[in-house]
Amino acid sequence: MEKQKKYKWPVRILKFLLGLFAFTLFQVASLRFINPPVTPNVAWERVEAFVKGKPEKQPVYRWKNIEQISPHLRRAVMASEDQRFLSHRGFDFNEIQKAYNSLIREKKLRGASTISMQTARSVFLLSSRHVFRKLAEIYYTVLIEVFWNKHRILEMYLNTVDWGTGVTGAEAAAQKYFSKSAGALTREEAALMTAILPNPHKWSVKNPSAYIRMRQNQIMKAMHMMPLI
Repeated sequence: MEKQKKYKWPVRILKFLLGLFAFTLFQVASLRFINPPVTPNVAWERVEAFVKGKPEKQPVYRWKNIEQISPHLRRAVMASEDQRFLSHRGFDFNEIQKAYNSLIREKKLRGASTISMQTARSVFLLSSRHVFRKLAEIYYTVLIEVFWNKHRILEMYLNTVDWGTGVTGAEAAAQKYFSKSAGALTREEAALMTAILPNPHKWSVKNPSAYIRMRQNQIMKAMHMMPLI
């Protein structure tokens, strides 16, 4: 009897892991064709706003197909966030090496997340700095690179990325910052919007600092080298 109980837990754990694996496969595969009605962070913030009795402060989330988003913005995010987006399979090992060298030599932690990794984070996970969340991000990045093409990954990214407090995705951001649709953004507006993405809760589109203007100019210089997806 004791031996039977001893073997039950490993079997249960294995069944749980297999079930979780099957669920995540279905989850990622289905989103290849279905647009997510909401992101985990938006859902969480809406629940918080409801609980606190402040429904008017619910985050904005508006889906747009990639063809409805300005080509300038599509090029800008690749120029700024992931210039090797089309050539890697989810992980940019050149950037990872640079981040490692920066940490060792300068004791500075710099980002090495690709568009695919950021998409996995925003579509499937809540914001957190926990190690398990990072592992889940890596896992989902592998899955979306298997099941989605680059067109779909970029479309998901543009619609789900955090663009400031209460603002998710390109359409909501374009409406907030420029009072226009994401499809009507100019080259300068797209570069300015993209310039704040590394820290959208600290940096401002409406009141850009000299540093943000510098980033905007750098992005505009690199945009012409980016392919249009």
